[in-house]
Amino acid sequence: MEGKSFFIDLTRCTACRGCQIACKQWHKLPAEETHNWGSHQNPKDLSFITYKLVRMQEVVEKGKLKAWLFFPEQCRHCVEPPCKQVADMTDEEAILQDPLTGAVIYTEKTKNLDFEEIRSACPYNIPRQDPKSKVISKCDMCIDRVHNGLLPACVKTCPTGAMNFGSREDMLKLAKERLMEVKKIYPEASLGDMSEVRVIYLFQTKPQAYYTYAIASLDNPRRYSRKDMLAKLFSPLTNMRLG
Repeated sequence: MEGKSFFIDLTRCTACRGCQIACKQWHKLPAEETHNWGSHQNPKDLSFITYKLVRMQEVVEKGKLKAWLFFPEQCRHCVEPPCKQVADMTDEEAILQDPLTGAVIYTEKTKNLDFEEIRSACPYNIPRQDPKSKVISKCDMCIDRVHNGLLPACVKTCPTGAMNFGSREDMLKLAKERLMEVKKIYPEASLGDMSEVRVIYLFQTKPQAYYTYAIASLDNPRRYSRKDMLAKLFSPLTNMRLG
């Protein structure tokens, strides 16, 4: 299971949005039409043309701004991706998992999948669909760059050391070492879903303070359970018997 992983140190993120822009530029994605909706965060959400988004959360106490929490969001590239498990029931070539890196890759064949099922399978609410082509898209770990010995565009651009990328073993080691340091200042600091994903975040406070889907939660209504997947898998057989 070695492969590659990201380590994202949120204590070092300044919301410069360099990673967000670099992702757009490398993938040749068009700009979003944005507007002022009461936050510095723009665009408001991920989309089929925005794979990376720096989310911004104000921490206010007694009517005063105490701190900013910045969360550069992207696909977590799950070690055992539930979106692929669901997609495989329809087409095993629609969503692939790169054997070299572990990256979860969406192909053109995702247009033939049930988008709501794929999105519901993701505990992080990541997949987005092009309303015209029906192709589902998300971060691809800059797989073309990585296969050619380059860092993902977002990591290459980060000026503060918040974004890190390398072998899974090295990133896990770095994450654990950095957590020990950060806990001296932020006792609530933690690593998010470290064993389940290839994008490991270091949170300085409770993950839910950053964003609803910052980590996978058992209370998350979007989680696609094993029971749901088995029900879908065997539903054709049930219908045949009823018929």
